[in-house]
Amino acid sequence: MKENPLAEPGFYGEMRRETDPVWKAVLDHPFVRGIGDGTLSRERFEFYLKQDYVYLIDFSRVFGLAAAKASLLSDMGTFAELLNVTLNTEMELHRKTCAAYGIPGEALEATRKAMITSAYTDYLVRTCLEGDLADILAVLVPCTCGYVEIAKELKKRGLPGDPFLKDWVVQYSSEEFEKFADWLIDRMNAHADGAPARWKERWHRLYETSARYEHLFFDMSWKMEEWP
Repeated sequence: MKENPLAEPGFYGEMRRETDPVWKAVLDHPFVRGIGDGTLSRERFEFYLKQDYVYLIDFSRVFGLAAAKASLLSDMGTFAELLNVTLNTEMELHRKTCAAYGIPGEALEATRKAMITSAYTDYLVRTCLEGDLADILAVLVPCTCGYVEIAKELKKRGLPGDPFLKDWVVQYSSEEFEKFADWLIDRMNAHADGAPARWKERWHRLYETSARYEHLFFDMSWKMEEWP
């Protein structure tokens, strides 16, 4: 990924530039700033960790559905790898982080989706069931690429002193996560190359909605908002 996300080439770059106000709002959100400067409260981060855990369960389903809908074996293989990494690496790291943070596995498994988590994951899974692979890519890249972008920006500002918040920044700014983000960008650009304008408009709407949910997820975690 480019150091300056607004310089990203291709269709992904177009979507990223057109939704820049959303991403500026994400980077300026007190939850994200709190991760970066180490001031985020334990209660808020714990709420986020629990909701992110149940989010990752459905995020894994997205990769499984993407593998099923991929026409190229190479794409199928990469989505299968992403599914494996999410289920068996990222979620295991998540469980270990939560355990070290004082959140037992039973509490994670008992976590109920908050309203925004439920809406976001339902949106992702529904898009995967109803759409094609390009639709899936459009709703995937805001989360995967967005986290890398956020973490890289926070890392540039200086790592937080809190070890758990520091680990969050280091993990999502890692070479491994950036590699997957770059691959998703390349595949999105390849699907958009020569595609009709009406298809691109649909993908842009899907991307924008997913980006807005990213902002809402951080806002929900800041407010520790469940259901009204």
